[in-house]
Amino acid sequence: MGTTGTTDAGMPAAGAWSGADGRAPLVVHVVDALDTALARHGLLNLIAHLPPERYRHAIVCLHDRGDQAPGAVQAHTTAHTAAHGVDIVQLGRAAGRDPRHYLRLFGVLRALRPHLVHTRDGTGLPAQAIAALAGVRLRVHAESGRVTADGGAGLLHRLLCPLIDHFVAASTDLEQWLVESVGAAPARVSQIASGVDSVQYHPRLGPAAAVGPPGFMQDGAFVVGSVGRMDDAGNHMTLVDAFLRLIASPHPAHARLRLLLVGDGPARAECQTLLHRAGAAARAWLPGARADVPQLLRAMDLYVQPALGDERAHAVLEAMASGLPVVASAVGGHADLVHPGFTGILVPPLGTALLASAIADYCRIPEMALRHGARARSQVIARHSMPAMARDYLAIYDALTRGAGDGLPQAR
Repeated sequence: MGTTGTTDAGMPAAGAWSGADGRAPLVVHVVDALDTALARHGLLNLIAHLPPERYRHAIVCLHDRGDQAPGAVQAHTTAHTAAHGVDIVQLGRAAGRDPRHYLRLFGVLRALRPHLVHTRDGTGLPAQAIAALAGVRLRVHAESGRVTADGGAGLLHRLLCPLIDHFVAASTDLEQWLVESVGAAPARVSQIASGVDSVQYHPRLGPAAAVGPPGFMQDGAFVVGSVGRMDDAGNHMTLVDAFLRLIASPHPAHARLRLLLVGDGPARAECQTLLHRAGAAARAWLPGARADVPQLLRAMDLYVQPALGDERAHAVLEAMASGLPVVASAVGGHADLVHPGFTGILVPPLGTALLASAIADYCRIPEMALRHGARARSQVIARHSMPAMARDYLAIYDALTRGAGDGLPQAR
């Protein structure tokens, strides 16, 4: 493995990837930043489950937003990459459309000389063009989700489609979109279900921990929670509205309701203001970005994903692995994960009344919450293991590096 290091000047650490003969092929993973759960856990766990003798890895972060994450998260990421001999290159804070930003990426790729570049989602897509210009021979792009309104993103996908050797879709919906709307040949698209660490994310083994401010977990609390960046796409205001509607109703079970929103972003202050105005601040906890997400999930009784798109579906999987039933917006790949009446409930993305009704069902019938949560955990173990995801990605890397199209994983 190469020397591990992190740089922020757009160049790899000194001595990294010296290019000695006989070394395993280098895969460069381009991500927006390592401050998201998908990047930290999905990517780092993928690398950890790939055989180190087969491929080397480096991570290029298009934007350095590391100071937005808690120190413990940064420490975990550093330890993880050090353990697996992975370099992290930070391109800096320049806007993605700044030509100098792309020049730095070009320079990094020319210096690293990877065998394959692996980008993810719309933010990483422009890097495919830079990789082609830098002479990278093999290029893979993965889509984990998309917002309901694609806007100009679909156009960019179509323009860059000829440059991409293979697409990976996390859901049936995304696979169909890549083939039918983007124009990717079916043979160049594989559906690989996202994997989750079912050891780190597991159900609570006893009573819920007393998290939150004093009094938050009192009165046999039934905690409704969500994890993710709090912005317009996250649609957390709809969840807050549904919560306020429920606690204002006279049903005795609703007195137990508590709201836990984990994450930061511009909508956090708006949600806090709405809760304060309604006199419900004591029954809600919005702690911001946290490094102890697995522990906080185990304090929840129901997970809600109100997002307008399915690009945050990895958080749904982590909740399911934690033994939680899930109420999710009926968009994109959520239908692949949440099975209504079996592991959760799907609701329209802006349907406050239906969202409130779904939450009320679980609050009033806790046995159903336990039953659906146990099934959700079983589904994750059966269909979303990290070894299975790593095996399918390894098949793609092997088929491309060997110059063969066969052996690629098929849609499940």
